[in-house]
Amino acid sequence: MTSTACLYYKLVKEVILIAKQRLHPEGTIVLLADLYFYHILNFSWIVFALLLFTIDVSVLGYVIHEKAGSYIYNFFHSYLIPPILILISIQSSNDKLLMIGLIWMAHIGMDRMFGFSLKYPTGFKDTHFKKL
Repeated sequence: MTSTACLYYKLVKEVILIAKQRLHPEGTIVLLADLYFYHILNFSWIVFALLLFTIDVSVLGYVIHEKAGSYIYNFFHSYLIPPILILISIQSSNDKLLMIGLIWMAHIGMDRMFGFSLKYPTGFKDTHFKKL
């Protein structure tokens, strides 16, 4: 291996290490922030407990096909829709929508905190955390 290739390899390994160290704490911060705002807004903790894992119903997409399952799972486990719901709920003063958005974000944060992540179409256990 040339010295440039060695340097590049070391740099890539360092970037991967930094990414791994930041992904789990990022999920923790998202979860804690959502719990804080949920508490401040005095929303129902019973509703929180009942809805927290409903997002995991998206795993049923794997019954159809691994590729379809990964797309469905990733759609529901990405930070794309919940912030949009939260913004719409604030604009429209819709507390129920805000509650759902916060619970959804909390779920994703909790998943990231525990090491669950987005899926590749090659299989349920093939995740972006495992690739790092």
